[in-house]
Amino acid sequence: MKIAKSHEEFYPIDMGTEGWEVPPGYPQGIEQKILSGFLDEEKKEGFRTRLLRFAPGIYTTKPFVHDYWEEVYLVSGDLTVGNDENGEGGEAFGQHTYACRPKGAYHGPFKSEKGCVLMELHYYVSEDEVVA
Repeated sequence: MKIAKSHEEFYPIDMGTEGWEVPPGYPQGIEQKILSGFLDEEKKEGFRTRLLRFAPGIYTTKPFVHDYWEEVYLVSGDLTVGNDENGEGGEAFGQHTYACRPKGAYHGPFKSEKGCVLMELHYYVSEDEVVA
């Protein structure tokens, strides 16, 4: 696995508006801030750490699937997993919950009633590096 991350000591994270962007394919109201690293989905390499935040009432309508591993920690707020295309239903989770998904795992759709902040790790791992 190639890891391209720089040495970072504690520094303040601007939780306001600076440095946040809507990720490709996401609706307005969901924003990411890359904290460290990169992920090259064409070359299938990299390791990134990001914050992802949902504004209150925002939801996605389709499940997600990608070809990299993902670890998600719900830092604050609420997140519902498995809602329908109208944002109804699903299973609600509160802060300090965690998920680890291998590549190819379908997950979502997602919604947040009051808004949330997630910390996510995304990385590529070759099959011979995976221990079940």
